Amino acid sequence: MTDLAVIFDELPTRDGGRIGVATLNAPKSLNALSLEMARQLDAKLEAWAVDRSIVAVWLEGAGEKAFCAGGDVVALYRSMTEEGDDPGAGRDSLFAESYFTTEYRLDYRIHTYPKPILVWGDGIVMGGGLGLMAGASRRLVTETTLIAMPEITIGLYPDIGASWFLNRMPPGVGAYLGITGGQLNARDALDLGLADHFVPRERREALLEALGETDYGTRSPRDLQAGVQRVLDELEARDRAPAPQVAPLIDHIQALVGQVDAVAAVERILEDARDDTWLAANRKRLAAGSPLSAHLVWRMLERHRHTCLADAFREELNLSVQCCRLGDIAEGVRALLIDKDKSPKWQHESVARVPEADLKALLAPLWSEEEHPLRDLGRAKQGH
Repeated sequence: MTDLAVIFDELPTRDGGRIGVATLNAPKSLNALSLEMARQLDAKLEAWAVDRSIVAVWLEGAGEKAFCAGGDVVALYRSMTEEGDDPGAGRDSLFAESYFTTEYRLDYRIHTYPKPILVWGDGIVMGGGLGLMAGASRRLVTETTLIAMPEITIGLYPDIGASWFLNRMPPGVGAYLGITGGQLNARDALDLGLADHFVPRERREALLEALGETDYGTRSPRDLQAGVQRVLDELEARDRAPAPQVAPLIDHIQALVGQVDAVAAVERILEDARDDTWLAANRKRLAAGSPLSAHLVWRMLERHRHTCLADAFREELNLSVQCCRLGDIAEGVRALLIDKDKSPKWQHESVARVPEADLKALLAPLWSEEEHPLRDLGRAKQGH
């Protein structure tokens, strides 16, 4: 296996086209999305978008365990804590701004891409991995898929456009998943609109082969999407997806988080006595998570209930950088991934003790509208 951050290939199609293949190549870190990965992938997607011979893009992760287990939070931690001789390092490091700007620009490109993007969401898909998957035109899940946004465990919040797409789930469900970091299987992802097709892992090679054999017509956007859909119609096996965890509990989840504020929602979830293994795991995760993060999840979903995706990404960039400067993320990453003592010392004792002033400080704008690094999102077509 090569040392390249992302491996790119192009597979020929029967009608003279090519399928662009991008493989995240960091299996030891479960393909955690590094800054270099994001830069390379964004540049290649930009080039493939205008290459008429490219009929579709296939995105996957190396190894058997994960598509992508999240963003490179270890690199973020180091940028916040290893000041060295660089006066711009530490909590005010520019690395966070550069990292999140690149990541969100890439995610937005995927959401607005002019050609089919198929994401092979096999294995673990968390955080930044879901950011890559969420906007793809064909999100494929398998029997091993495990999706989650567990940012509360490291003192962040579900970013990567989740402030927008969690609001597209049944009322309350997105907020519950964001606050608890609840883990979803393939059936849950299909039910909640985070996936489009269930394809058994054993059919991966057959799927790629069939994509190469199909007819993409005039290569108009409609013909490209139709060609991909014909293949998926033949190879999908939704009846083989695992049993749902979320669907049977939607009424219960909505009762826990409906018509309340963040403090009341957290109290209801933690006091919930329903005997269910999935709910119990969520309660445990929330109890150990950052109180500040619980508020940020709730606040961002409220603020972006009716905004566009580009606006959500712009405010997420602001908040994510502020979380690195003022929030709990350095302590969360230290406890979970660096020292691995699993005992983070959060800034606040409980959700009820988080002052409004701290939330306002985190949400305070870092840039004017004209200076924002993502000011162009939504104002020009990506990929052209």
